[in-house]
Amino acid sequence: MTDPQSGRRSSRAWLYAPFVLLLVVALGWTAFWFVVRGRVMEAVDNALAREEGLGRSWTCADRSVTGFPFRVELRCSALALASARWGEAVRVQTGPAVAVGQIYTPNLVIAQITGPLQANLPEGRKLDLGWTRLEASLGHGTGGPERVSLVVTAPDAKLSAPGLTPETWRAASVEAHLRRNPSRPAADQAIDLAIAAKGSVLPALDALLGTTEAGDVDIQATLTQSEAFRIGLNPDALEAWRTAGGQIEVTKLLSVKGPARIEASGQFLIDQTHRPAGQIQASLAGIRQIAGIPVGGLAAGIGGLLGGRLSAQLPGAAPGLTALPLVVLREGRVYLGPIRLPVQPLPALY
Repeated sequence: MTDPQSGRRSSRAWLYAPFVLLLVVALGWTAFWFVVRGRVMEAVDNALAREEGLGRSWTCADRSVTGFPFRVELRCSALALASARWGEAVRVQTGPAVAVGQIYTPNLVIAQITGPLQANLPEGRKLDLGWTRLEASLGHGTGGPERVSLVVTAPDAKLSAPGLTPETWRAASVEAHLRRNPSRPAADQAIDLAIAAKGSVLPALDALLGTTEAGDVDIQATLTQSEAFRIGLNPDALEAWRTAGGQIEVTKLLSVKGPARIEASGQFLIDQTHRPAGQIQASLAGIRQIAGIPVGGLAAGIGGLLGGRLSAQLPGAAPGLTALPLVVLREGRVYLGPIRLPVQPLPALY
């Protein structure tokens, strides 16, 4: 004969089952989060060790990993990079930084860095870069990074060097996106680049074009032999890229600055003197001067040398734009057709 009291106790026990299950899941998730946290810490330590082997020493001050239960947040009260591999010390430092990864999207990391950035560079140069907001995202797979995005609001930079007037640049916003090009042969090691700047002010460009209005720039390009930059952006990487035949293939360059408009495409590389080299096919409108030379007189002079007149009907000219002769960078000099422009020679990059 069944005990009715025992039956009632058994039925009441099932009332606690959901709470027990919830407790088990919570304990399991907590254990899982701490396992992920440990792996993140290990991955960061391994990455820092690899960087140390490449001559770069990173410092994440007051490092901590938080974000329980659904995120993993790596925080630094300050971020610093020091390197002395190329004979002269380089040091870069920023304010607080945080990198965040969601547990359910482990292949995506989002980072925020607080300015300003201060850099001590070779030959006594200094870079000061500020911003109101900087965010970056990194998407990676089993083969390494697949895409990188950077969004900066109100960047403001000053580059100074002993004995020279400081160079400045500012903009309302800048976006940069990089991704592996899936359509090129693997041997090209090609990466697509897209860079857009809004409200850009660069005094050196103002002096060249004779205008002080803010401008917008849109660049789309492909970088080949990108594996050379796995060791960073430094003289060793640039030389490896040069000897591998690396190029930057600009498929679109659009610059709008007040009434001035420039559309261009071209190829760039580094020559044996370590200076930028290449050629640019450009069309323009609304530009009164280039390097102090009136465009009208320049066009007439070049047209005379070429046995005709420049016209918007030349091949490559978009509607309403005048196509210029090929712009060539050679041995540090800038040539517009057969005429060498009266600008300072391009310096060696390293």
